[in-house]
Amino acid sequence: MNEFKIPKRVSTALVNSLTAGVVPRVGLEHIAVGRKAEIQALLSDLDNTAQGAAAFKLITGRYGSGKSFMLQTIRNFAMDRDFVVADSDLSPERRLVGTKGQGHATYRELMTNLATRTRPDGGALEMILQKWITGISQKLMKENGLHPGDPALPRMVEESILFAAGELEYMVHGFDFSLAVATYYRGYKEADDQKTQAALRWLRGEFSTKTEARQALGVSAIIDDESWYDYIKLWAEFVTRIGYRGLILFIDEGVNLYKITNSIARTANYEKLLMMFNDTMQGKASHLAIFMGGTPQFVEDQRRGLYSYEALRTRLIEGRFSSGGFKNTSGPVLKLEMLSNEEIFLLLQKLRALHSGHHGYQSKITDEELVLFMETAVGRMGADALLTPREVIRDFMDIQDVLLQNPDVKFEELVKDHKVKPASKDPDEDLTGFLTEFEL
Repeated sequence: MNEFKIPKRVSTALVNSLTAGVVPRVGLEHIAVGRKAEIQALLSDLDNTAQGAAAFKLITGRYGSGKSFMLQTIRNFAMDRDFVVADSDLSPERRLVGTKGQGHATYRELMTNLATRTRPDGGALEMILQKWITGISQKLMKENGLHPGDPALPRMVEESILFAAGELEYMVHGFDFSLAVATYYRGYKEADDQKTQAALRWLRGEFSTKTEARQALGVSAIIDDESWYDYIKLWAEFVTRIGYRGLILFIDEGVNLYKITNSIARTANYEKLLMMFNDTMQGKASHLAIFMGGTPQFVEDQRRGLYSYEALRTRLIEGRFSSGGFKNTSGPVLKLEMLSNEEIFLLLQKLRALHSGHHGYQSKITDEELVLFMETAVGRMGADALLTPREVIRDFMDIQDVLLQNPDVKFEELVKDHKVKPASKDPDEDLTGFLTEFEL
């Protein structure tokens, strides 16, 4: 039987996701190949963030090239290294800023997906607060020789929490943030669900009016479209103070900013992105890293991409010496190239082991047949530019399913009858032409 042993829950998620052409949330280490330099660059950003710096990186590549896979891989690395992570896909309803609260919606999505090593699937906000309170209580008991029922303990815990929260008051909106955190503790201590839920709602950005927030918590502000990024910086500082190594944001589908047809709205989002870029690159933020995925057009199109906004173009454009075909992973833009033939071969071997291990059979696909598949998939003119890892993975998983369910079919016959074809045209080019018709 195949020695590729991973838990059934993980292998099921991998097989289902890869067959559907989407990035799995777990088990990526079992199929990851290549991208060594790119991953090392992002891990270096994590190390710098843990030491109090900040980072911003745009990960670019055309559809299916592995941007989301890369973001998810680094997300898992970050959680393993005791960072708090949060992720969100941009969409027409979720942007960086918008007249209908689209920036606020992005913040709420990030808070919903807040995750840690012990809570990797999201929803970790309350767990983070409770872990903090428990940690303070245990520390005070150990330092002062107290027991859990000691009447002096709650007062000492509250003083420690108020002190820690008060240290954030020097930051923009820090007073209201610390007040909400302190209110959560009082509700937690008094078993008052109304207080704790009100504090959680405020921290998640769920209050729509200042009046409602004032009545529930006594705070004078709410998290809205204009202020949500300030609260992200507060969260980064807060989670670091309570024992984590920092906060890492993963924002995918940046192309949705490029798709905004109204030039004023698009520029407003680019201005917000510029502010986030400057904050992280100039040291105005601490213990915060932002990784954003997008297509090359989203960055380089000079009519409506990031390069159309001069302040961003001058910050993101390649230097004269790294633009001559040399790889430089230290800049703010990380470009994902096509996997090499050797990396694709290794990927196919891992997919073969995954599929047979999950379904409990011994795969009859030989290495020579993997080479045959590669020749049909990437060995023809144009495939090196237009074939993506997503297409290779999806088609190879499909072949394995067919062979498993039709044991009389031969691999060579199947491949010859149904050649894996790269896209005849880059889909990003179609998108550019379509959007041009609606340019305002």
